Amino acid sequence: MTPEALAALHARAFAPARGWRAAEFAALLESPHVFAVGDTRAVALGRVAAGEAELLTLATDPDHRRCGRARACLAAFAAEARARGATEAFLEVAADNAAARALYAADGWTETGRRPGYYPRGEHPAVDALVLARRLT
Repeated sequence: MTPEALAALHARAFAPARGWRAAEFAALLESPHVFAVGDTRAVALGRVAAGEAELLTLATDPDHRRCGRARACLAAFAAEARARGATEAFLEVAADNAAARALYAADGWTETGRRPGYYPRGEHPAVDALVLARRLT
């Protein structure tokens, strides 16, 4: 996928918040450690270094949610991360994102830490980020 297509999907998936811009995706994808799996309906962006993978973002078009696309992207992310030598993966998710937390729990991710007040919520108090991990072997 092009950086422009990734940005368009990300904007739809995370509206009304600001999605990542095409330039941000382009900069990430310049690294040989970063990869994207999925299509224009759902995508996972990951990075592997020193045997560890990080799920940078998982975005699903709102018109294609609850169809198994995010679960398929997680499986593809894990497979690609393993192929690149990762044995463990990490991600951050907003504590108030119940749907994502349920998806990750069903995929075997467990909470290993918390970043207080990590995600701004405009006029509302910021929300904690949960750090989740999963073995890939």
